[in-house]
Amino acid sequence: MEQLYKTVGLIGKPHHEGAKATIELLHSYLTKNNYQVVIESSVAQSIDIKNITVSTLTEIGEQADLAIVVGGDGYMLGAARVLACYEIGVIGVNRGNLGFLTDLSPNDIIPPLEAILRGESRSEQRFLIEAEVYRHGKLKSSNSAVNEAVLHAGKVANMIEFEVYIDNTFMFSQRSDGLIVSTPTGSTAYSMSAGGPILTPNLNALSLVPMFPHTLTSRPIVVDGNSEIKLILANENCENLQVGCDGHVILAVMPGDEVIIKKSENTLRLIHPLDHDYFNVLRSKLSWGNKLY
Repeated sequence: MEQLYKTVGLIGKPHHEGAKATIELLHSYLTKNNYQVVIESSVAQSIDIKNITVSTLTEIGEQADLAIVVGGDGYMLGAARVLACYEIGVIGVNRGNLGFLTDLSPNDIIPPLEAILRGESRSEQRFLIEAEVYRHGKLKSSNSAVNEAVLHAGKVANMIEFEVYIDNTFMFSQRSDGLIVSTPTGSTAYSMSAGGPILTPNLNALSLVPMFPHTLTSRPIVVDGNSEIKLILANENCENLQVGCDGHVILAVMPGDEVIIKKSENTLRLIHPLDHDYFNVLRSKLSWGNKLY
């Protein structure tokens, strides 16, 4: 039987004993079953295996058919922003806390992995967003986000003022601590903590969630996923403003700048076991009630 995936990349949280143990287990299983295995360079230094093939995250995206990311959702986000540029399937093994994106358990990883390698799996495309900062009409910086792009002040509890446009149509002006623009993937992350709605992953939608707005009538709103969202910063703001992408990448913003947020051309292809159930994930992670009978 021909292998569906010939080359598998292993990516893990560096200096994490649990991730290290899982990667060593995966490497042993995959090599014994005649898969080509490459290990991402930042975690390879701590692996107790000789003669391993080491690659960068970008090289794994270019060379491998499948990537297995071992860590929490935060580590998955960093890997996903790079891997989304390539036609590679991504599996998450949860070595963190919640694990909305990393749904395989490290305590029982081989049986579901065997099924996935046989092609007994389901895949889904998660879209990303791009955040771009323009100053006097010129692009100053940009980056992508899997979960959310957040406009906020550099200081805690510092109110800022800005206007919001959807597809160049004025929507509202606001004084608040900032604004979260979230994908469906990110709707169970920072956005949910701020009172935003949960969006199922298959929706083509973005949510805009104000952060501590200076009005009781301000509420989260969901817009079409193909919308272009433009934020114009008032000139009266302080100079220490930022746009955070997934909480990892920070783009500096000045008063008067324009921030454009829109869907990225890249998508992340997540691979799940056949029994993966998004609503079961919500029930287990958020402690929702089960069936009455």
